[in-house]
Amino acid sequence: MDWYPSADEDLLLRTSARFASGLSVAVAGSRWFRDPERRDIQGELPGWPPGPAYTLHSTGDRAARRTGRALQFGIPFIANLIANIGGAAGSPFGGVPVTGKPEEPENEIEDFPVLWAAPGTLARTVPWQLDPARRPKGYTTDLVLTDRRLLFLGTRTGTLDKADVLAEFPRESIAGARQMTYSEVEADVRLTFADGSWIRLFTGNPDNAKRLEQILSGTVQAIPESALSAGQRKRVSRFVGDLPAGAQPPTFTRLPSGIVLVEARVPSKAGKDLHDTHSILMGPQGERAKAQPGDL
Repeated sequence: MDWYPSADEDLLLRTSARFASGLSVAVAGSRWFRDPERRDIQGELPGWPPGPAYTLHSTGDRAARRTGRALQFGIPFIANLIANIGGAAGSPFGGVPVTGKPEEPENEIEDFPVLWAAPGTLARTVPWQLDPARRPKGYTTDLVLTDRRLLFLGTRTGTLDKADVLAEFPRESIAGARQMTYSEVEADVRLTFADGSWIRLFTGNPDNAKRLEQILSGTVQAIPESALSAGQRKRVSRFVGDLPAGAQPPTFTRLPSGIVLVEARVPSKAGKDLHDTHSILMGPQGERAKAQPGDL
């Protein structure tokens, strides 16, 4: 692995993460960086290189983009059908629709801020490499959550180099996360800091967006591998051995019934920046288990 937690901390979740992009025809493919007065502040963010200036699309642009968007989502939709017919494990599309319903028209239809921050707030300190329009070609970013901190890592595709630690924040500085379902494959998440500033990220997989929300809210309990029983560790070893190349190390969640959900993220062939989730459920000794009411 290109990054390891410190000896005294436990890895709880790692997911790809980049600033999200608008879906509504007026804001499609766009993203803005705002203060609470909705002023564009990207020129005020320290150390950020220049980036594109977006404007709301005109009526003519919107008609063209409706057609383009239909084509864009045709591939995931077909992939979803194939996955459901063939029973393919870990499809990122699962049973969810391509997009949910807009929850905040002012931030998803009429505008699309991915960074919302008053002067001096923490969201202004997130790394510019989260912006796919600014970072170098072939550079990817991940979000890592441990029991002590939240980090953003940068890696270069196709290399075994150690990951760049782009930024880190103490856990107590993170107020929570919310899955934003009006997004590509419902994989956006809004990460809110304790000072009220926030960022909107695309995680590549709806499971990852939901799991980040659940862990930070305390709905589910993320546990380290060291908390597993000997039988569970043996089962995990077999699970990891069957994963495709390029899989991230698994993460572990104890569900309300006590069974453990094991998940591993694997780059998907369905599209760029999308990921499959491969998972198993296991009981106290590593035996196969079924989700109980209230677990998922």
